[in-house]
Amino acid sequence: MNVHVPQSGKRLLLSPISMAILALVAGTNVAHAAEPADAQAAAVAEQATPADASKITEVYVTATKRSTSLQKTPVAVTALNSAALDDNHVQTIQDVVNLVPGFSATGQGDHGVITMTMRGIGNDSAKTEYADPEVATFVDGIYSPRPEGATALLFDLEAIEVLRGPQGTLWGRNSTVGAVNMQTVKPEIGSNAGSFELGYGNYTRLGARGAFNIPINDTMALRVAVVHEQHDGYVAYQQPSLPTLAQQHAAADPVIAAWNTAHPGNPIGFQPLNQNLYVQGGPKYNAQDQSAARLSFLWQPSANLKWNISYEHYADRGTPNMNLLQQQRPGQDFWSALIDTAPSVKRDSHSVRSRVDYQINNDVALAYIAGYSRFNGSSTFDQDGGANPATSFTTAGAGSSGYQANNTVWSKYKNYSHELEIMSTGKRDVDWLLGLYYANEDNGIRFDIPIMNGTEQGTVSWQGSFIQPKETVDSTAAFGQATWNANDQLHLTGGFRYTSDERKNIGGTNNGWSNLDAPQIPVNPSMNPLGGGTGFSTYQHNDGVYKDHKLTGLARVSYDIDKNNMVFASVSTGYKSGGLQDGGVPYGSESLTNYEIGSKSTFLGGAVRMNNSAYYEKFKDFQFSAPVTYADGTRGLATSNAEGARVWGVETEIAAKITREDRVQFTAAYTNAKLKHLVGGSNDYVLPACTAPGITNPCLDVSGNTMPHSPKFSAQLMYQHSFALADGTLIPRISAHYETASWLSVFNLGEPDRQKAYTRTDLGLRYDANAKWYFDAFIRNAEDAKIKTSAMNANGPWQAQYLPPRTFGINVGRSF
Repeated sequence: MNVHVPQSGKRLLLSPISMAILALVAGTNVAHAAEPADAQAAAVAEQATPADASKITEVYVTATKRSTSLQKTPVAVTALNSAALDDNHVQTIQDVVNLVPGFSATGQGDHGVITMTMRGIGNDSAKTEYADPEVATFVDGIYSPRPEGATALLFDLEAIEVLRGPQGTLWGRNSTVGAVNMQTVKPEIGSNAGSFELGYGNYTRLGARGAFNIPINDTMALRVAVVHEQHDGYVAYQQPSLPTLAQQHAAADPVIAAWNTAHPGNPIGFQPLNQNLYVQGGPKYNAQDQSAARLSFLWQPSANLKWNISYEHYADRGTPNMNLLQQQRPGQDFWSALIDTAPSVKRDSHSVRSRVDYQINNDVALAYIAGYSRFNGSSTFDQDGGANPATSFTTAGAGSSGYQANNTVWSKYKNYSHELEIMSTGKRDVDWLLGLYYANEDNGIRFDIPIMNGTEQGTVSWQGSFIQPKETVDSTAAFGQATWNANDQLHLTGGFRYTSDERKNIGGTNNGWSNLDAPQIPVNPSMNPLGGGTGFSTYQHNDGVYKDHKLTGLARVSYDIDKNNMVFASVSTGYKSGGLQDGGVPYGSESLTNYEIGSKSTFLGGAVRMNNSAYYEKFKDFQFSAPVTYADGTRGLATSNAEGARVWGVETEIAAKITREDRVQFTAAYTNAKLKHLVGGSNDYVLPACTAPGITNPCLDVSGNTMPHSPKFSAQLMYQHSFALADGTLIPRISAHYETASWLSVFNLGEPDRQKAYTRTDLGLRYDANAKWYFDAFIRNAEDAKIKTSAMNANGPWQAQYLPPRTFGINVGRSF
């Protein structure tokens, strides 16, 4: 039996562009004679045999938990190898989305994380333990439950594989509409290969990374990989323009008189605005300062047994992304804000990932995959973004409170998982795989929201401290999939997964300001909202238990027309568990049924590949989550199950070698995503009084609206040419992304609540020397386009978060 094992240890950290493979759409069929996907089988890998320069190099994926040819694997999957990731300067999931049809990612400032939408379905609230994503993220096949893990630096990767459509049968939890699997580079026995790189760019960007393979003996090897990336923040600090003392008195004196009449035991007096309350120095918002290191170990005592284990540490000391005014105040730079809460992020994660592969005999293989991760973090964030400057120490313009911070005092989680798989190997009439899975999460968070009238000096408008010391998730599953290879052309696949989930909220409380006669100061980490004398009282307890279970499945037929063309059709279902919201109130699970047809073709003797898919999805019980204010003035996070949505679309991916020196890649997607019945509310938007029965907070009937982050049409075109020089190869490249307008929320509230159609162009120029060093220059967002990823108008003026402005830089590296 021959198992495909890529020679990952001999690969460059930044592979030459001439070997770049952006292999496109694939599927999820167990191909005839497919072999198990062990830890070395990357999501994308070149064949070990020399490539024909006139053909696109053959690509292998692990979408079916086996290593199979991309063109023989019928599910919509985009596979990006290390060269493609390097060419596009991919660091986070947000950098990946333009390379994948129907995929988008949204920055969430107050937690500094990224949420994902695929084929029009996602959840912008999936940024803490409160909500789970619809797009699951895996590293080396191990589920990463919290979005912080998905936004960690993507470094020393063999490949990223993005699977579109429900992947619950084989991949498991929360892969309702898709899954992203990242494969790290593994150690290689007998190899002394390594590489390092240094980079510099605008906004004082500094980058460094390196990877080294260390052979120990003929059965063991180590690999060490490190990375550091930093740049200054994009958002400048505005100088405050303070009203005159007379203007401040005119605004404040009536408010002071009313307060003192209502609170004779706690009077306040006039204070002039303190200019020092506005941040003018230090780290800026939208800054990066991230480091990571990974130590990987391989032990292969025999040809039939292999163990890969790794330890990874990730540290983030950057800053969150800021909400900017969409229409900046006169005389102010667009990339600036009036800030009264200094930004900070402190996140540390530790992860251990292990995989054991054992070939029991020529017909059966066993795999045991286990993972453990621990995370701790905190952050401070200026939620109001200076939208309404203070008119006095305790008043602000536009009738707003003026000052609001969203501060994660502490956040922590631990999770571990175990997965046992047994599968057939070799060429068989029936390929099969069976598995058992167990995962546990233990989450906790304290999240403070101080809202003050005017400035920090002013009186309390409202403030809350949400403390969830323990929230657990236990998930167990059994799954299986089999393919009957009826003949060399026809393949019939069926699969199932039974999942049982249990969630517990233990000791959680929502605490609000209830005593206006207490000291008028913003809540801060030194205050104990559960103790006395702070003005807080507990208005809600979140204890509860929720249990859920679901059987999901897959049925698929694929047909190989000839060795270069195949077609497939499938029906698959996805599921995401319900849970508990504030007050311990349960919400239900959501499910999706996906009907899909597709084709995969290779033309002109391997010079052109085209992969297509068309799908129709019935999405039921969409979990819509948002911060809300209740009739009694208390606040919380509310989740309701919408009736769902109907989504359909088509996707295409084309890769072509026009000549031996010219490469073209094209991806495109058309998406139509419409909500069914939903009455939604959110404190992030100004909404009318609710007329729907049983809803006390402002709301809007959004039935029939377009789902957010789902442009009707999007496309990506990349072209590169290789010039052979005396001592190396020079490769210029251009990559252009276009998409039509898309809404930024379910409310569809006009132009400020959507991103207009745009084009974004990235440019690159790389020189690969025969002496194994390289030079790579790049410009990203050459148009300097202002591309919104989220919007809000809770503070009056419309604000938004944006993708980075134009950035440029160079990287210089060497392999050995």
